[in-house]
Amino acid sequence: MSKSRPVLIALLTWAALGSALAIPVVVAAMSPLLAWREPIYIIAGFAGVVAMTFLLLQPLLARGYLPGLRLRRSRRIHAVLGGLLVIAVIVHVAGLWLTSPPDVVDVLLLRSPTPFSIWGVAAMWAVFAAALLAASRRRLHMPPRIWRRVHTGLAGVIVGGSVVHAMLIEGTMGSMSKAVLCALALAATAKVIGDVWMPASSARRGG
Repeated sequence: MSKSRPVLIALLTWAALGSALAIPVVVAAMSPLLAWREPIYIIAGFAGVVAMTFLLLQPLLARGYLPGLRLRRSRRIHAVLGGLLVIAVIVHVAGLWLTSPPDVVDVLLLRSPTPFSIWGVAAMWAVFAAALLAASRRRLHMPPRIWRRVHTGLAGVIVGGSVVHAMLIEGTMGSMSKAVLCALALAATAKVIGDVWMPASSARRGG
């Protein structure tokens, strides 16, 4: 029985994670708000939904929290998913620009009257910065501890900005499923930031 318990916990963990990721996508796909939307707009919207699901997976993969995945493989998946996140963000913004160029230009220039736009822009630039930082890691010759701090700091901006951005929009994801996904992404990111920053803080207080 003791041997089967870790397997059961792993299965329950993956089932819960799968549900948290799939339900918002399914709710969005069934939303009546899609009925009168253009295909480009729908694609852009789903790119945003998919990007939000990535934000839950990324911190879990970065620190190897998911059962059954060794840390090295987990971080490889994290790197691939980071690239896919960049693509999802580009598709999201490009699709919205194709449907309404003036609105997207106003958002990018921080002139949009919509309160959620500034949070989306901040998250977008943080995504690009984090991806560039990851791609340039070897060239920068940055100490690993500093690199992790900067990367996790950007992750905090990405997740925080994206969560506010998503919660302020009355879109296709559904209020409850969106709130649960956002809360889980915030919790996972906060856990990673704590793991990266707190040991250094403890050592500093002790010294």
